[in-house]
Parts: sequence; C-alpha cells; structure tokens
Amino acid sequence: MAARSLRRSNPITLLLALVLFLGFLVFLLSPSTPSSSSSVLSSTSKAVKTKPGLRKPIKHFQLNHVKTTSDPASNHERVLILTPLARFYPEYWANLLKLTFPRELVELGFIVPKTREGNAALAKLEAAVKKVQTGPKKNRFHGVTIMRQDFDTPTPQNEKDRHALAAQKLRRAAMARARNSLLFTTIGMETSWVLWLDADIIETPPTLIQDLASHDKAVIVPNCFQRYADTDGTKKIRPYDFNSWHDSPKALEMASKMGNDDVIFEGYQEMATYRSLMAYERTEGGDVRLETPLEGVGGTALMVKAEVHRDGAMFPPFSFYHLIETEGFAKMARRLGYQPYGLPNYLVYHYNE
Repeated sequence: MAARSLRRSNPITLLLALVLFLGFLVFLLSPSTPSSSSSVLSSTSKAVKTKPGLRKPIKHFQLNHVKTTSDPASNHERVLILTPLARFYPEYWANLLKLTFPRELVELGFIVPKTREGNAALAKLEAAVKKVQTGPKKNRFHGVTIMRQDFDTPTPQNEKDRHALAAQKLRRAAMARARNSLLFTTIGMETSWVLWLDADIIETPPTLIQDLASHDKAVIVPNCFQRYADTDGTKKIRPYDFNSWHDSPKALEMASKMGNDDVIFEGYQEMATYRSLMAYERTEGGDVRLETPLEGVGGTALMVKAEVHRDGAMFPPFSFYHLIETEGFAKMARRLGYQPYGLPNYLVYHYNE
C-alpha cells in the first residue's frame, strides 16, 4: 500500500500530466491558419479575407446588383443561351458563332434527349464545342454545359409527326420538362439574360442579343419565319411559329368549358381559337422595332430577363390556365407582373425540313 501511494504522488508523474493537459488546451484554443484559397467572393468578385477558423470559402451575391439594361454588352451583363437539342444542324451552330455579342459574357447550355438521334446530335455538338473551347481564348464562350435528359422523348422527331395535334400534349409537356431541367441547372447568380434559341433556328441577325435586349423588356420574342422555294423555284418566306398571339373571346370561352387538364393548342383547324397571331402581323418593310404586347409566346428565339425566371416563371408541363410550355410560361410571367412583347417585323428563320 505504501509503494502504490508513493507512485501516485510522484512529482515527475504529476508534472508530465500537467504538461499534457496544457498542451491539449493550447491545441483546442489556438486559431486555425487560413489557407490561401479561403476567400469570400462578393457579387463584384472582390476577394475578402476570411475570419480566423473559417475553413471553407463562402460566396456572397447581391442579386439586386445583377443588372439587366438595354445595353448588356457595354454593361458587361452575362447572357445564358439555352437550347433543347434533338438534332444538330450545322447551320444553327454557324449562326450561333456569327452572333456579335462578346463571347466572354456568353454561357451556353444544351439538353439532348436519350434517343439514337440524340446520340448522334450529342457527338456532333461535343465536337463543335471542343473546337471552339480549345481554340483561341478570344473566341471561347465563358462556359458550356451539355445535359442528357433523364426521361424518354414520347414522340417522333420528324416534323410531320411531331406537329400533329394528337401528339401535342405529350410533346409539349416533354419540351417543358426539358426546358425546366436545363434552366434550373444552368442559370447562375451572375446571369442577367436568358436567350432561348431552338436548335432549328438557322438564321438570325448577328446582333440578335443586342437587338432584343435594347427593348429592355422582361420577355420579348421575334417573329419566326421559314425560307422555302415555290413550285416555280421562286424563293419566298412564310410564317412558321404560331405560338405568339393575342387572346380572343373565342379562346377564353373555349377555356371556360374545358376540364382542368385540357390544353388549347394554337394553329390547328380542329381547335379554331380565332386568336390574333403575331405571325400574320408582319408588314413588308415595316419597322423592325415595332412592339406588340402578347398573351402567348413561342420559344424559338425567346429573350427573358433572368429575374423573371428567378421569380418563378417556368415552363409548365401541365395545363396552366389551359396553356402549356412556352404559352404557359407567358401566362405565368403575366401573373407575376411581367408583360411579354413581340416584334412582328423582326425575323428569325427556322430550318426548312
């Protein structure tokens, strides 16, 4: 018993225990050394030193500092161009590369269906993107995102079948889902504008982005036409997109008698709405800056202020006031207080299949 008691009270043992205890306290209370990558990024991209002990970077963005002006190039506003892409048209890509908006301010986003045709389109798209993004730095886009759909495409992609009235609800619902997936995945905190540009739009003015933004509208859409050759070989143009329209009493009456899940589709004799279509409001030689308020919009070349999407305007894949996809988006934007506009005399051109 005496020997055990002596070991417990040995001064050397007590001193070692005290040193270990003090060392443990110093380890717990001493501040961590911040790494060189620990910084906070503000909306103005200025690096700020982190507080002692903060190990991971935090990003702060003031969304009310994100500008959407009538001159986005001069004000260095970021533009996101989004394209649902089932087929790769070289003419689409060539036209995209002709756009004069500064590429360092442009991000691209694509969503490709899980089909055999989609696989072929993806291979061509990736090759085209790689050529640009590995080329001279001044020609590169700020960023490119390519997505594959996580659901099947329900209808054929040939023009005749996909535009049949019987296919519209499933087709447009799938298109809406694809647009929403692409939008919610790619829109960034610095995005000022979103340009929806369909993969079969093969001709636009090179200043498309500047021209549409110059109107400073929350939602604006040009008139989509198609070039073709008449039977005698004469080159002509004709309206293509009938989803940009002014509502009519007849359409409103039809909607009032429909079931909750029923949808009105424009441009079909079987469903005559008597709406006034922007496609037929074009005047030869008319003012390209002429604006008209719309109740429905098409998505072939649709310019949207990013705040509209951030406020909740998406593309309903379901019946929303008996509208769906881009027309449903227009209704949703109006419910949020954003009036869509169209440009009857400003033309973009769809591929002629």
